[in-house]
Amino acid sequence: MELAPCHMSLLIMAVLVTYSSIHVPQVKSATILGFYSSSCPNVEKIITQRMRVHFSSDRTIAPALLRMFFHDCFVSGCDASLLLDSVAGTKAEKEASPNRSVRGYNVIDDIKAAVEKACPGVVSCADIMAFATRDAVVLAGGPKYQVGGGRLDSFSSRSSDANILPSPSLTVEQAAQSFASQGFSEDEMVALLGGHTLGITHCGFISDRLFNFEGTRRHDPSMNPSLFSRLSRVCSKSSGGSDPELALDQGTISVFDTSFYRQLTLGNGILFLDQALNEDPSTAGIVSSFTNKASFFPAFVHSMKKLGELKIKQSPSQGEIRLNCARRNPRKQSPPALRNPPPPPPLRSPPPPPKAKKPKVPSSPPNQRTPILAPPSPPVSVKPPVFVSEPSLRSPSPSPKPKTPKVPSTPPNQRTAILAPQSSPVFEFLPQTSTQNTTTKQGTL
Repeated sequence: MELAPCHMSLLIMAVLVTYSSIHVPQVKSATILGFYSSSCPNVEKIITQRMRVHFSSDRTIAPALLRMFFHDCFVSGCDASLLLDSVAGTKAEKEASPNRSVRGYNVIDDIKAAVEKACPGVVSCADIMAFATRDAVVLAGGPKYQVGGGRLDSFSSRSSDANILPSPSLTVEQAAQSFASQGFSEDEMVALLGGHTLGITHCGFISDRLFNFEGTRRHDPSMNPSLFSRLSRVCSKSSGGSDPELALDQGTISVFDTSFYRQLTLGNGILFLDQALNEDPSTAGIVSSFTNKASFFPAFVHSMKKLGELKIKQSPSQGEIRLNCARRNPRKQSPPALRNPPPPPPLRSPPPPPKAKKPKVPSSPPNQRTPILAPPSPPVSVKPPVFVSEPSLRSPSPSPKPKTPKVPSTPPNQRTAILAPQSSPVFEFLPQTSTQNTTTKQGTL
């Protein structure tokens, strides 16, 4: 039996779609499963418990966290930069137009407080966001999957970086280029957009599809007529600043399932890009495949894991573990440098040498004198004699007066010669002696 050409093309498309849905490549992971097994072993249990509390009181927190996680990771990597508040002179990402409707910050703050109480300064806000988003998907009925840890929180956040987020008014080709810039394929793009099975939008985002599509003043022809009729009534009531909410999945509003893709095949997509996925030949087959849970869930898990590994920061030079998710940690201030450092302390003089002890004199027997030896005197240096032309410093001792010799008596009338006394010499040689001690006097350096 021969198949008609149209039937043959449909068969080939079905085979290709089936192959693409079954062949899910492995994600190269930079994070580590069980990263906190020793430093904070109960962290994932704590996060799951807090998420159950928040989900039980507000089921819409699941799509809110899913959107927050995508908007954070797609911009500059999964680094919790979206959580930072603006600082003086710099607007943060959360102030950018696409992020003004992001919510769920209070939930992350609550979980962070519980984790800090158990493990202070150990778990990053980026990892908390990844774990909490996984739990939100599971609580809403989505697939269970494991998430690794080891992400650090960014130091900065700039609103201008959020301009790369894909707009819901893009064509499929434009959206594919945007996702490709972050390393995602068309299959992964369609799987991530499947997160629109949860959540809402507002009439303001689709008013052109309803009333002036591409300037025609008519509605988008790809929209199901019954959906157009219903939405035109709801959104025409927008006045006085009100902007009614619209469920992105017109089948099951708050359940994570494949209903979103089935609604696209029926023309019930709300956002222009969502419905275009079913109209564009490059993605229509993927949409059809994802109406099957067995195809969509594994593809979604793969794409979410890949998103969670995007441009993560793991070096201390790239990021930190914030103590408060909305603020960077206080910087450690180093002490100011001294302009004129003080001089080093003066060296102390070494202590004087100990005095020598006097030797003990042995006792002598009675009636016997023992000579006492005087301690040796220091050596005296003797200089050679100096010829002195003037009276020496030490005056010479006066010469003794010569005794007058007795003159023998002479007979009268006989003269006797009298010898003059011998005069003392005018010059003499005197030795110069030094009485200075040769011991050197110690002083300071």
